[in-house]
Amino acid sequence: MSRLETAAARLSAALDVLEVKLRELAAARKEAQAANARAAQLDSERERLLARIAELEAESRSLAGVTEEVESRLDGAIAEIRAALGR
Repeated sequence: MSRLETAAARLSAALDVLEVKLRELAAARKEAQAANARAAQLDSERERLLARIAELEAESRSLAGVTEEVESRLDGAIAEIRAALGR
């Protein structure tokens, strides 16, 4: 085999390796894009869930206030009933 043929064979082999690596790179880029899209979806869902948690916390505080008011009124009503029964 001449030097030219050897060089051509080496070039061909190098091009084959390069082609394989380019396919791998394209596949990796596609996977990275899919992962980035999924990460964006998860970020969006996280923000939605955090907003919902904030809403539920506010509702919980509101209900706690209502509960305290109802408890106070019930205590007053019970006191009045005891006083009326005590007479």
